[in-house]
Amino acid sequence: MLHLVFARSRRAGRIVTAVVVALLLAGIVARVAGAQQGPITFVYLRGTDTLATETVTPGNDVVKGVLQYTGQPRLEWEQLRTPLRLTLSVFAAGSAADAAPLQAASFVPRGDSMAIELGMRGAMRPQVVPARAGAVALINNSLLHSALLTVVARERSGERGRTTLPVFLTQGGQLMDATVSMSGDTTRMTMGGLDMLTIWRDGVPIEVRVPAQNLRAVRAAGAVSLPPATPVSYEAPADAPYTSESVSIVTPRGYTLAGTFTKPKGATGKGPVLVTISGSGPQDRDSRLPGITNYAIFRDLADTLGRRGIAVLRYDDRGVGQSGGKASRDSATSEDFADDVLSVVTFLRNRPDVDGDRIALAGHSEGGLIAPIAAVKDPRIKAIALLAGPAIDGRKVLVYQNENGIKAAPVTESQRDSLRRTIPAALDSLQRTNRWMRYFMTTDPLVMAKSVKQPVLILQGDTDMQVTPEQADQLATALRTAGNRAVTVQHFPATNHLFLEDASGSPTGYQSLTNTRVRKDVRGALAEWAVRILR
Repeated sequence: MLHLVFARSRRAGRIVTAVVVALLLAGIVARVAGAQQGPITFVYLRGTDTLATETVTPGNDVVKGVLQYTGQPRLEWEQLRTPLRLTLSVFAAGSAADAAPLQAASFVPRGDSMAIELGMRGAMRPQVVPARAGAVALINNSLLHSALLTVVARERSGERGRTTLPVFLTQGGQLMDATVSMSGDTTRMTMGGLDMLTIWRDGVPIEVRVPAQNLRAVRAAGAVSLPPATPVSYEAPADAPYTSESVSIVTPRGYTLAGTFTKPKGATGKGPVLVTISGSGPQDRDSRLPGITNYAIFRDLADTLGRRGIAVLRYDDRGVGQSGGKASRDSATSEDFADDVLSVVTFLRNRPDVDGDRIALAGHSEGGLIAPIAAVKDPRIKAIALLAGPAIDGRKVLVYQNENGIKAAPVTESQRDSLRRTIPAALDSLQRTNRWMRYFMTTDPLVMAKSVKQPVLILQGDTDMQVTPEQADQLATALRTAGNRAVTVQHFPATNHLFLEDASGSPTGYQSLTNTRVRKDVRGALAEWAVRILR
């Protein structure tokens, strides 16, 4: 998925050297490590309900945490002492301890800015955003990380006074003031009108409370297991007019891809199939995104197509879910992922219920770059659909995203120019050292598009802030100029990069959207096109 999770700060303030914060954090780590070595587990409770566990491991140089809400993605964090750095890794719910993260991020204060890297391990994208100097990155939903940062404020005020700590929220990117005071063995942090109370013993929290939310985290005597989460089901709904089948796809690269094949009930003979292709970052066959409840674009599309008589094969990305190929996941490029698509197509052509000449591809985001590569390599592919596919190279995408943040920042023009000067060197470094990023940053999607001879459908949301709306028209122009006359373009008003109804389109607002099902008119447009082309 070509997107940014973290918004830019909307305020800037007084300068406090980040070196001071680093020294204070060193004090936190040393005190916690001295009080108790080894992991400490906390249980999040609301009334009698267990909501989450968080295990914190102290150390001389780093404090580590693992936060797991029931049925939600697992968050692993590390707060480094020197240099001051917070790193986050998000893993799919129920994934193994050695699974690849869905997303990773790091936060490093630099003067009056926050240097952020975001993406997947091995393909991190940098951005520098304005922040109050001395601000500390805070994990929004981690009570233990919040408690850790109260010690920063306590150290600044000489242990007992009342002080204000600027914090940078990792979810949303907002800069806020946290007011911290100490009374006896209890620290009170007030932020956004919400109080959080931490009770300490021997330098280690024993309980954290948020009274207004009836939420508390209490130390457990040992390891704690959460109630089992309901596993994700890829089965067809009971009343669906189509069936679902779990499939395993062998690739010539030594691993298998796991997927779900949905097929209209009562279908006979050899039928048409549409294959879905996910965007950047490790994604399961539904293309679910952490933190966006019930969002599953490919599940929604498969349901609509299945009801219109079109079979769909959606699969877990290489190294994700039940698919193999983890060893090559981080270094694979878009062209490598196109080879996975071709393995799926070969698998389908060997099935007795599939017409090998009526196979179409639908790629979302980076999938809109991958689909044309596969279509050019295999001219037998019948057609491709590009859903918010890029028309510019990845370097321009990253420059655009950073420039948006710099323009929106409430800073002087001189400060904006200073921020801009940091971007080229960071991008150059990524391009030199990361194979996926090098391909992403140097590949012009229009070059490949001009070689596509099959019918093409281009769908685009008009409030998309990740792949901007005009790129859909640029793709169409390139295809038509090269002689492709079977090009259809459709724009959708108030629709974001995820094809959800969204007047703003800002990635920072994704998690607050109440309707997370792909728009009906988007699903309908794809289905109408697929029926016309494939039936």
